[in-house]
Amino acid sequence: MSTLNELDTEALVDRFTLKALVESCLVLEEGVASMKDIDLGMMAGAGIIPPPFARADQLGLDVLLARLERAELEWGENFEPPLILRRLVAQGRLGAKSGQGFFPYARPDDGWAESPVKLETRGEVAIAWLDRPPANSISPEVVQTLRKLWFEVSEAHQIRALIFASANPMLFCAGADIKAFTKMDAEAGQDLLDAMHGLLRDFERSRIVTIAAVNALAFGGGCELAMACDLRIAAESASFGQPEINLGIIPGFGGTQRLPRLVGTSKALEMNLSGEPVSAEEAYELGLVNRLVPDHELLDTALAWARKLAGQAPLAIEQIKRVSGQGDLDDGIAAEKEAFAAVFASEDAKEGISAFLGKRTARFTGK
Repeated sequence: MSTLNELDTEALVDRFTLKALVESCLVLEEGVASMKDIDLGMMAGAGIIPPPFARADQLGLDVLLARLERAELEWGENFEPPLILRRLVAQGRLGAKSGQGFFPYARPDDGWAESPVKLETRGEVAIAWLDRPPANSISPEVVQTLRKLWFEVSEAHQIRALIFASANPMLFCAGADIKAFTKMDAEAGQDLLDAMHGLLRDFERSRIVTIAAVNALAFGGGCELAMACDLRIAAESASFGQPEINLGIIPGFGGTQRLPRLVGTSKALEMNLSGEPVSAEEAYELGLVNRLVPDHELLDTALAWARKLAGQAPLAIEQIKRVSGQGDLDDGIAAEKEAFAAVFASEDAKEGISAFLGKRTARFTGK
């Protein structure tokens, strides 16, 4: 029996890799599954690591396009470069080296490369990249960094629009850092609530337009961060939820106040009481998000909106935001903060958080 030599093996692997990308693109173009789900499926089901889209971005889409054009000539029409690949290359989206390919990639400003939230400025538009693996959870350090970033953006008077995006293609933000919460005393917890609420209210009062580009799950604090932005654009694979009830606590960053204002009291109660998430499509139908787009178009859409709004009159934007808001939001937030502090100190909260960290079912007693 003959064995493959090293060159034959390399050619076989190359052929398989190219074919996996072609088939993945076809599945995406036909709307069978989202880009994120295809990559997850190829990792979990086929054991392809890194998966096709992430691998393509690292290699360079222009490089792969050239390889596929040669493969089509050598191996036939089954290796014809997919339309989406040609389109992305024509748009200059070449992968990680250009800042965007199938997925977007952060290119932070000097001094922000090691930060859990990275600042990237592009003229009058800035991007705040959430980048705290594995879940982009909101910790005291993240809140402090967000405040620092907001101060820098606000003081740089040329910035007219700020996009919140995730450097992790598989999620936007999974919520607050529960472990960090368990290490905080009442005073530290209250300080964190005050700092985050103050920051989110600053977003809403500012002449800077804020846009949340939600690429995947936005739960708890992640959903609350998105709701505090002026506009929300969601990828088709995104989902939104307030699961705090499952820990025996309540939303603490405005979820009991902003969610009813966006989706109505009845649906907000359902989401907050059940902890069940909604899909991006349902979020769009409810008015929780302003626009629903294919995963690979999310950042481009957010940037297009940001550039358009950055050209509007700053004073007019500031006043429109001011008069469009509900006058009693501050009172509602004050009530939520008081309620959160009371619930967080309860035995049920301790049990819920302990069960979550211990990966077991909580047993609540109403104390």
